[in-house]
Amino acid sequence: DEQIERERASQRLSGDCCALAAVYLMGKFYVANAGDSRAIIIRNGEIIPMSREFTPETERQRLQFLAFLRPELLGKEFTHLEFPRRIQPKELGKKMLYRDQNMNGWAYKKIEEDDLKFPLIYGEGKKARVMATIGVTRGLGDHDLKVFSSNIRIKPFLSCFPEVRVYDLTQYEHCPDDVLVLGTDGLWDVTNDTEVAGVVMEVLTSYEPNDPCRYTMVAQELVVRSRGVLKERGWRLANDKLGSGDDISVFVIPLGGPGNYT
Repeated sequence: DEQIERERASQRLSGDCCALAAVYLMGKFYVANAGDSRAIIIRNGEIIPMSREFTPETERQRLQFLAFLRPELLGKEFTHLEFPRRIQPKELGKKMLYRDQNMNGWAYKKIEEDDLKFPLIYGEGKKARVMATIGVTRGLGDHDLKVFSSNIRIKPFLSCFPEVRVYDLTQYEHCPDDVLVLGTDGLWDVTNDTEVAGVVMEVLTSYEPNDPCRYTMVAQELVVRSRGVLKERGWRLANDKLGSGDDISVFVIPLGGPGNYT
């Protein structure tokens, strides 16, 4: 992240990205995630999450706590409090549900003038945004990102530090059908863990265990199914739902060595 900032200044380059990395070291997989990509292990048909997405919803309390400690970052245009919906001026003095950086549940408060400001986190699911601008709260870069038509910088709320999870391969006996799947949000937006596991098993069983291309074919099939087929109404999945409009990158990494087995 610091290197990107240096290059931004010296070479006038700007950019940003999420990061998902898997490192194999001394019998263990270390999976580090900063962003909204995802990694899962599929072992004997069981799904083992190896990451979690960092979004305004999942990191709500961290973002609110920072805004509470440093209100100047909000530029007098945002409030760190969260409400079920936008507050209208006519609701001043009335009671409304809210939650702050210390709360998991909701409570009531009397609406004040400051509560009319735009919320730090607004929207739900994939539509949730920090300061109505960005939907990912960890990653690299974004040093120049500002709220539209303002000088309010969003970078202070974005963390470049990943969450790391460790998987010890020596604790289990793995077969050639046990894999680690790494994918960008373009895959997971339209394909859930169970569906991915189903594609993995379907494709792998159609190839011999010794065939080295079987894992590449799984990755290819996951990309194709998540993109869908181009029809008059856009890219559509097999169930006619909208296909992924985002970039889709997938890695399928075998955990067990090649060999014949039943």
